[in-house]
Amino acid sequence: MSAWFIALLQALLCVALAPLLVGWVRRVKARLQNRRGAPLLQPYADLHKLMIKETRVAHTASPLFRVAPYIVFVAIWLACATVPLIALDLPTAGIADIIVLVGLLALGRFFLALAGMDVGTAFGGMGASREMLISALAEPALLMAVFTLAMTAHSTSLVGVMEHHLTDGFLLRPSYLFAFGALVLVALAECGRIPVDNPSTHLELTMVHEAMLLEYTGRHLALMEWAAWIKLLLYGVLIVNVFLPWGIATVFTPAALALGLIAVVVKLALLGAALALGETLMAKMRLFRVPGFLNLALLLGLLGLLSHVILEVGA
Repeated sequence: MSAWFIALLQALLCVALAPLLVGWVRRVKARLQNRRGAPLLQPYADLHKLMIKETRVAHTASPLFRVAPYIVFVAIWLACATVPLIALDLPTAGIADIIVLVGLLALGRFFLALAGMDVGTAFGGMGASREMLISALAEPALLMAVFTLAMTAHSTSLVGVMEHHLTDGFLLRPSYLFAFGALVLVALAECGRIPVDNPSTHLELTMVHEAMLLEYTGRHLALMEWAAWIKLLLYGVLIVNVFLPWGIATVFTPAALALGLIAVVVKLALLGAALALGETLMAKMRLFRVPGFLNLALLLGLLGLLSHVILEVGA
């Protein structure tokens, strides 16, 4: 029962920490730009404001438009819950697989694109087509990067990969460097961050994710925004816990769990600060340059896979 309780606690932490991570990134970014910025807990206030507002639905919308926010939110939440956050060897370790993770992300993206096209507006269709373009290029790069780690641990289980790293210790492998670079580039594209997309603006000719949400209001919009924040947390946890799993709990004691929570919060805070610094220094690229950006991620993932085969398997 304690293991199931920790698994439930970890799933709840995913939805609770996601707005905090977004607020931290916004806060650091504002400080770097010499602005006062919004409070750290402003995303929670935004979710509360949207939850209590009346939900308006276009008369051309089908039932899919109303159901899509719940499906997207649950799919992204389940995907995030499969990634070990504070502890390993939980009852959910059986589904903590790379293939399951990619499948749940694809399910949420599919219904998000359908919801964007459902009402029939030009912006919704434009955003859905751009989302599918980005995902079609990002998914192969993501699989190539995580398969490099899977070949090292001889398992597609995220728990197995982390346990392998904890057992072998820190080894600076060239394949890991290439896989890390590919995963970072994919995370920027999938989460709609600069330089692929700018989540703080709603420019008609450049927006991707926001274009599919223009017709949503109230709790539906809150769920869609919350799901996007959970996806950012998912990729952040995937980066810091898969490549740097030290601190994550391997036993279910209060001290180990507290250390695991503190470790992941510190690592996510550093990653969020790095993201804010990168978005301050870089500008958004043109949409026509995004395929080249993701092709670079695919190339890095492929180089990581080939480096593992040549240097480790060949040896």
